[in-house]
Amino acid sequence: MPREFTRKDRVSDALQRELSRLIRDEIRDPRLTMTNITGVDVSRDLSNAKVYVTFVGSTSEDAGQDNTEILNGAAGFLRTRIASEMQLRIAPKIRFIYDNTGKRGQDLAALIEQSVYLDEKHKFIPDRTSVKFEEDI
Repeated sequence: MPREFTRKDRVSDALQRELSRLIRDEIRDPRLTMTNITGVDVSRDLSNAKVYVTFVGSTSEDAGQDNTEILNGAAGFLRTRIASEMQLRIAPKIRFIYDNTGKRGQDLAALIEQSVYLDEKHKFIPDRTSVKFEEDI
Protein backbone atom coordinates (compact mmCIF):
# COMPACT_ATOMS: atom_id res chain seq x y z
CA MET A 1 0.00 0.00 0.00
CA PRO A 2 1.60 3.31 -1.06
CA ARG A 3 2.04 6.11 1.44
CA GLU A 4 -0.15 9.17 1.15
CA PHE A 5 2.72 11.61 1.60
CA THR A 6 6.30 11.43 0.44
CA ARG A 7 9.24 11.83 2.80
CA LYS A 8 9.84 15.24 1.24
CA ASP A 9 6.31 16.36 2.23
CA ARG A 10 6.67 15.02 5.76
CA VAL A 11 10.04 16.74 6.23
CA SER A 12 8.58 20.00 4.86
CA ASP A 13 5.72 19.92 7.36
CA ALA A 14 7.99 19.04 10.28
CA LEU A 15 10.47 21.75 9.26
CA GLN A 16 7.68 24.33 9.06
CA ARG A 17 6.46 23.48 12.56
CA GLU A 18 9.96 23.48 14.04
CA LEU A 19 11.02 26.72 12.36
CA SER A 20 7.83 28.43 13.57
CA ARG A 21 8.62 27.36 17.11
CA LEU A 22 12.27 28.40 16.90
CA ILE A 23 11.53 31.84 15.42
CA ARG A 24 8.85 32.45 18.03
CA ASP A 25 10.80 31.19 21.05
CA GLU A 26 14.51 31.62 20.36
CA ILE A 27 15.05 34.60 18.08
CA ARG A 28 14.96 37.74 20.19
CA ASP A 29 14.57 40.33 17.45
CA PRO A 30 11.43 42.45 18.03
CA ARG A 31 10.98 42.96 14.27
CA LEU A 32 10.33 39.24 13.87
CA THR A 33 7.67 38.80 16.56
CA MET A 34 4.79 38.32 14.10
CA THR A 35 6.37 36.02 11.51
CA ASN A 36 4.20 33.56 9.60
CA ILE A 37 5.70 30.70 7.64
CA THR A 38 3.37 30.19 4.69
CA GLY A 39 5.20 27.27 3.13
CA VAL A 40 8.35 25.20 3.00
CA ASP A 41 9.68 23.66 -0.19
CA VAL A 42 12.37 21.01 0.37
CA SER A 43 14.49 19.63 -2.46
CA ARG A 44 14.26 15.93 -3.33
CA ASP A 45 17.57 15.15 -1.65
CA LEU A 46 16.49 17.11 1.48
CA SER A 47 19.62 19.27 1.36
CA ASN A 48 17.96 22.64 0.59
CA ALA A 49 14.80 24.27 1.88
CA LYS A 50 13.03 27.38 0.65
CA VAL A 51 10.98 28.87 3.46
CA TYR A 52 8.27 31.34 2.44
CA VAL A 53 7.46 33.93 5.12
CA THR A 54 5.12 36.85 5.70
CA PHE A 55 5.12 39.39 8.49
CA VAL A 56 1.91 40.47 10.20
CA GLY A 57 1.75 44.21 10.63
CA SER A 58 4.37 44.90 7.96
CA THR A 59 2.96 47.70 5.84
CA SER A 60 5.56 47.88 3.10
CA GLU A 61 7.29 45.33 0.95
CA ASP A 62 10.66 46.90 1.82
CA ALA A 63 10.10 46.13 5.50
CA GLY A 64 9.22 42.56 4.57
CA GLN A 65 12.40 42.23 2.50
CA ASP A 66 14.47 43.67 5.37
CA ASN A 67 12.96 41.19 7.83
CA THR A 68 13.65 38.37 5.38
CA GLU A 69 17.32 39.42 5.29
CA ILE A 70 17.40 39.27 9.09
CA LEU A 71 16.05 35.72 8.95
CA ASN A 72 18.58 34.76 6.27
CA GLY A 73 21.29 36.06 8.60
CA ALA A 74 20.01 33.75 11.33
CA ALA A 75 19.66 30.77 8.98
CA GLY A 76 22.88 29.16 10.21
CA PHE A 77 21.73 29.31 13.83
CA LEU A 78 18.32 27.92 12.85
CA ARG A 79 19.93 25.12 10.82
CA THR A 80 22.06 24.13 13.82
CA ARG A 81 18.99 24.07 16.08
CA ILE A 82 17.01 22.08 13.47
CA ALA A 83 19.84 19.54 13.27
CA SER A 84 19.75 19.03 17.03
CA GLU A 85 15.94 18.92 17.32
CA MET A 86 14.99 16.77 14.32
CA GLN A 87 16.45 13.37 13.56
CA LEU A 88 17.70 13.96 10.04
CA ARG A 89 20.95 12.78 8.53
CA ILE A 90 21.43 16.10 6.79
CA ALA A 91 19.91 19.32 8.07
CA PRO A 92 18.72 21.26 5.01
CA LYS A 93 20.30 24.57 4.09
CA ILE A 94 17.59 27.15 4.81
CA ARG A 95 16.80 30.12 2.58
CA PHE A 96 13.99 32.51 3.52
CA ILE A 97 11.90 34.13 0.79
CA TYR A 98 9.42 36.95 1.35
CA ASP A 99 5.93 35.85 0.29
CA ASN A 100 3.75 38.77 -0.74
CA THR A 101 0.77 36.75 -2.01
CA GLY A 102 -1.36 37.75 0.98
CA LYS A 103 -0.77 41.43 0.34
CA ARG A 104 -1.42 40.99 -3.39
CA GLY A 105 -4.65 39.14 -2.59
CA GLN A 106 -5.81 41.97 -0.34
CA ASP A 107 -5.00 44.52 -3.05
CA LEU A 108 -6.92 42.54 -5.68
CA ALA A 109 -9.91 42.14 -3.36
CA ALA A 110 -9.91 45.91 -2.76
CA LEU A 111 -9.83 46.56 -6.51
CA ILE A 112 -12.74 44.18 -7.11
CA GLU A 113 -14.72 45.78 -4.30
CA GLN A 114 -14.02 49.24 -5.71
CA SER A 115 -15.08 48.15 -9.21
CA VAL A 116 -18.34 46.68 -7.92
CA TYR A 117 -19.05 49.88 -5.98
CA LEU A 118 -18.39 52.09 -9.00
CA ASP A 119 -20.47 49.81 -11.21
CA GLU A 120 -23.41 50.05 -8.83
CA LYS A 121 -22.98 53.81 -8.56
CA HIS A 122 -23.07 54.34 -12.33
CA LYS A 123 -25.67 51.73 -13.11
CA PHE A 124 -28.07 52.83 -15.85
CA ILE A 125 -31.69 52.32 -14.92
CA PRO A 126 -33.92 53.03 -17.92
CA ASP A 127 -37.20 54.77 -17.22
CA ARG A 128 -40.48 53.85 -18.87
CA THR A 129 -40.56 56.82 -21.23
CA SER A 130 -37.23 56.10 -22.89
CA VAL A 131 -38.01 52.48 -23.76
CA LYS A 132 -40.48 51.74 -26.52
CA PHE A 133 -42.40 48.59 -26.15
CA GLU A 134 -44.20 46.75 -28.92
CA GLU A 135 -47.57 47.76 -27.48
CA ASP A 136 -46.62 51.45 -27.78
CA ILE A 137 -45.90 51.18 -31.50
